[in-house]
Amino acid sequence: MENLTVKVYGSGCKGCQTLHQNVIDALAEMNIAANVEYITDLQKVMEAGIMSMPVLSVNEKVVSSGKILGIAEIKKIIEAEQ
Repeated sequence: MENLTVKVYGSGCKGCQTLHQNVIDALAEMNIAANVEYITDLQKVMEAGIMSMPVLSVNEKVVSSGKILGIAEIKKIIEAEQ
């Protein structure tokens, strides 16, 4: 998949950090190069209209909100977005 952009919006808490690491691990297992961003700037979070963190977005589409997804769940989401 070309130009895959994955963003994790969070407050910097342990759960948000876990989701970010799980995203990195899932992409590595899938051999997918992606632009991964971990956004903790509250101004950017508010501008994105985020209400419940952590949020996972793939190519600017919110695919999960308020959950700490495991690696297998993230892989399924990424496969579905291809």
